[in-house]
Amino acid sequence: MKIITIVGPTAVGKTSLSIDLARRFNGEIISGDSLQVYRGLDVGTAKVTIEEMAGIPHHLIDVREIHDSYSAADFQQEARLAIEDISQRGKLPIVVGGTGLYIQSLLWDYKLGREGEVDDTGLREKYESFAEENGNLALWQQLQAVDPLAAEKIHFNNRKKVIRAREVFELTGHSILEPKEQPQKLYDSFMIGLNTDREILYQRINQRVDIMVAQGLLDEAEKLAGTPEVQAAQGIGYKELFPYFAGNITLESALEEIKLHSRRYAKRQLTWFRNRMSVNWYDLVQQPETLHEIEDAIEKWLEEETN
Repeated sequence: MKIITIVGPTAVGKTSLSIDLARRFNGEIISGDSLQVYRGLDVGTAKVTIEEMAGIPHHLIDVREIHDSYSAADFQQEARLAIEDISQRGKLPIVVGGTGLYIQSLLWDYKLGREGEVDDTGLREKYESFAEENGNLALWQQLQAVDPLAAEKIHFNNRKKVIRAREVFELTGHSILEPKEQPQKLYDSFMIGLNTDREILYQRINQRVDIMVAQGLLDEAEKLAGTPEVQAAQGIGYKELFPYFAGNITLESALEEIKLHSRRYAKRQLTWFRNRMSVNWYDLVQQPETLHEIEDAIEKWLEEETN
């Protein structure tokens, strides 16, 4: 089954490209973003507008309430159902998003169990933060509880290896030390990665934050400020504003934090996709004419027989 996947950091034009390709190739779009599932969180998630959709059906947007949780396992199940539905109707599924774990768990046959509950920042940052707050030993003890085989072989102070072992177990349900076959790839996916020069990317991210404020970001964040413990409230662009609402920092400081965290997240997104997936990279920001190159490559790929 053929699908197109568009990945990359924030603010590089994934939404615009997805609409162009859906119109050109009779496609429908599946959001692979872990926050766009929430109703009412439109500005801070850069959610596609009705006007931008241009009549193209979109899936997995506005499917959860703000207080609900949403996991990689939820996305995996619901996105696969959407792909099946779209394909059966003779249309081309186009998955768009920057949440690396979601895309990886969708395309490959990973078995996500109860511990598939992750937020949009990804597993690695989750465990890094846990270690920073609780220490390496506490992180190692967490690994020991679920994967004693790996814990026996990895010293508790080797944080990098402990995190990798914990990450593998959560994603696959297997010890990193267990011999196992590589997960099967489930789809014939043409993977498009969008990126641009780092300085330009960071400038676009900063500008996007300013635009979001003008569009009502503070109103959205204020809705979440009363329930900072819910998963939706942990998204970049929202949690940084809570100290401002409490009177502890200035608005300028909060916005600088959003920009900083957004830039760091973009860097992590690029690292994930470069290290874990085979992606065809393009720069539509500086070279918009390469859209024709992308379309030509997709046409050739669609003519190929699926293995």
